[in-house]
Amino acid sequence: MKDNYASSSADQSAERGDLMVPAQGSFTRPRRFADAPVLEDVDMVLENAAPKAAPVVIDAEPDLVVAPRDLWGVLHEQAPGKDQHILDGSQAAEDFRATDVSRAFDLLRTRLRQTVTQHGWVNIGIASPTAGCGTTFTAANLAASLSRVPSSRTVLMDFNMRDPGVAKTLDMDASAAGDLRDFLAGDVAISDYVLRASDTLAVGLGAKAHADAAEIMQDPATAASLEEMRAALRPDIVLYDMPPLLSHDDTSAFLPQLDGILLVSDGTQTMAKHIAECERVLDGQVPLLGVILNRARASSIERF
Repeated sequence: MKDNYASSSADQSAERGDLMVPAQGSFTRPRRFADAPVLEDVDMVLENAAPKAAPVVIDAEPDLVVAPRDLWGVLHEQAPGKDQHILDGSQAAEDFRATDVSRAFDLLRTRLRQTVTQHGWVNIGIASPTAGCGTTFTAANLAASLSRVPSSRTVLMDFNMRDPGVAKTLDMDASAAGDLRDFLAGDVAISDYVLRASDTLAVGLGAKAHADAAEIMQDPATAASLEEMRAALRPDIVLYDMPPLLSHDDTSAFLPQLDGILLVSDGTQTMAKHIAECERVLDGQVPLLGVILNRARASSIERF
């Protein structure tokens, strides 16, 4: 995605260094550049330079912290496709709201909100033992259910860098935003990456797979970028659609960034040993908030 930066004189650019901001007023964080300008003849510059004035010290209150600007309203908007049931306003959404599946997600939503509020948590991962258990389906529908709470803010991040699928599930165009890798590295502004799907739901999409996903998860820049995103968007909950826990070390590498994790199991393929191994991996790392059974037999579902 091409960045358009505000033009300025050469002197102004040199003074500002890496604090150049997007021209459209959507600046969210300094952009980090790999190379800095190098002076060819430092001695000559020093000889001809005018003596610097003594710095002026201004008394200020210690530990004064300025809250970052709320950027929720400046995110680029993109609504999910009309043929899916994620957001209200389509026939698919109305039909889905009347199903047992929708009611199950609403129940999960309420319990999750109560838990995170009680503990002051924000970052919730959604993962499965193995591939194909329905993690993205669960993450998208839980995010949609959370977004129906008035005056709330939910962010859904596609962190399955091996096989991103949130854009397809929501029928959204991931190419309309910056690349996830560049965003996590600090080279794409928050408002140029995160898309606002509704007044209460924002999404971070992935457009392509990354073979070094585990290394990206452990990069300190990733933690810094996500911390800045939370400070700027002020979400109640951030859901991370994670890759399978037992297939790669991606999710394990990201556990220190999570407050809790929901495990999605598949009634047709997940075994007890898979759940036990996941519990062993999570033990002492992050709380396991619950196990969601997907594709359960109809006869095993108790009705009230």
